[in-house]
Amino acid sequence: MKRPVQAALLLLSGLGLLQAALFSDLYLRYVKAGMKPLLIASGVILLILGATQAWTAFRSAPHEGEHPPPRVAWLLFLPALSLLLYAPPSLGAYTAARETPRATAADVSDADFDPLPATSPLPSTLGDFTHRVQQDHTKAIGKRTILMTGFATPAAKGDGWDLTRLIINCCAADAQSVKVRMYGHPSPKPNTWVTVTGTWHPHGRLGTASAEVALDVRTLKKVQRPTNSYMDALLPG
Repeated sequence: MKRPVQAALLLLSGLGLLQAALFSDLYLRYVKAGMKPLLIASGVILLILGATQAWTAFRSAPHEGEHPPPRVAWLLFLPALSLLLYAPPSLGAYTAARETPRATAADVSDADFDPLPATSPLPSTLGDFTHRVQQDHTKAIGKRTILMTGFATPAAKGDGWDLTRLIINCCAADAQSVKVRMYGHPSPKPNTWVTVTGTWHPHGRLGTASAEVALDVRTLKKVQRPTNSYMDALLPG
């Protein structure tokens, strides 16, 4: 590959990384927030390398018999240009519908659960609700009105639909889903972010693995997708 082409590729890649991590929040569609300093540093290094390569190409005389880069090499520009012109969206319902829900933690004792506050409705993450339903032998969650936030995903089987969150350890490639089945309210369009309130759907024995992780919906309100959506948080943000 000719040096000017190499320089252009390095410069575009550096600009794309800085556009995603320094001048916007686009990087949160693909990696955790803690990766931001590394992405910025990588973008700066690529810009320096690109500028160095461009300067070297400008100062050097062209070599006789140089061949143009193969056509397939131009495909390397597509990822860099995509960050500058069209950033792929976050993962959503399409991915979650094909993911096995994240397994709950190993069995814990009642002493490991803090007393629930008297707030009503009670804000809860999807993961905390799952643990309470299947592992809290005191059944404290049974009669409470719960408030949760996530996006709508079509149910793989059975009735209802799934309120979902995707969680990543490092990047979107290792995303795992947390789901709570919703009953009693028509499903919003897939990927619609909503806040719901409701009570535990009584199926199975509460406080054991037989209890269904599900909610009988009382209210539903559409909300904006949070900037950092790859986390099981109480509210968007």
